[in-house]
Amino acid sequence: MALEDAGNEVDAAITRKGFKGLTYENTFGGVASFLRRSYTKNLAGVDLAVTGVPFDSAVTNRPGTRLGPRAIREASSLQAPDAPYGWDIDPLSDFNVVDYGDLAYDYAKISEFPQRLTDHILGILEAGAGSLCLGGDHYISFPILRAYAARFGPLSLLQFDAHSDTWPDDDMDRIDHGTMFYKAVKEGLIDPKASVQVGIRTTNEDTLGVNIIDAREVHQTGPAAVVAKIKQILGKRQTYLTFDIDCLDPAFAPGTGTPVWGGLSSGQAAIILRDLAGINMVGGDVVEVSPPFDTTGATAIAGAHVATELMCLYCTNLRNQRG
Repeated sequence: MALEDAGNEVDAAITRKGFKGLTYENTFGGVASFLRRSYTKNLAGVDLAVTGVPFDSAVTNRPGTRLGPRAIREASSLQAPDAPYGWDIDPLSDFNVVDYGDLAYDYAKISEFPQRLTDHILGILEAGAGSLCLGGDHYISFPILRAYAARFGPLSLLQFDAHSDTWPDDDMDRIDHGTMFYKAVKEGLIDPKASVQVGIRTTNEDTLGVNIIDAREVHQTGPAAVVAKIKQILGKRQTYLTFDIDCLDPAFAPGTGTPVWGGLSSGQAAIILRDLAGINMVGGDVVEVSPPFDTTGATAIAGAHVATELMCLYCTNLRNQRG
């Protein structure tokens, strides 16, 4: 398929034969799956399943992130229909990356949501695929980590965020997007000494032993130093990467529930994510994109680019493992 054939291609998300291949259909038309990947519920042979988690019942401030997965998918169609820029890998052509659709759950039975999500992710992992989740508020990482830890054991967590989300909360039944990593440490899902939080700029005196690279350090030392520090901490440990879009400064991502000034620029984030190639990333998510507060669509665009970089990180690791 060449660019001049764009007028003959539409709805590749449901018409493509197989999972691989670039897509040149019109940006403004067609079914808006993530990066025009095939929609499927069949995980046979799938390398990476992108799945939406439209949940925002755990927010402490502005709601709206339940609409994030849809917005990220739509924004992803704005990206160039070529291999991702700056990478020596083309996941869209060389790996079976699919859009697995959204998690189904009863919005009126919130207490059932965590197990529902854990089971959803376990199904992906048991099929031999990795998961890349589009949120949704940040609480979703906790049920996802339960699934990953059940399969891989305790993980390293690489978290990009304005907030540590490790505020004390010993009630494991509470559903709160500011305490889930406290619970993840207490449950033994993640190893704090081998975990890193990047972009932090809110006060929480007890870090639980997690390594902090705050926003000021990013600005002062630069992306290259940050990447070197992250890689030294993570080593070759299996790592789950979670990216809260409020890690970015509100100038770059205003459409989020709890914006905090002084954050990373999109340029800094892009360099850091690309230079992290080689980490042992086994899964990830992008969370807290809130379309009601995203009047220009800039936040959804940022979220779609972050998700693309996470796809590339995951597939690079997969390539390295396969040799």
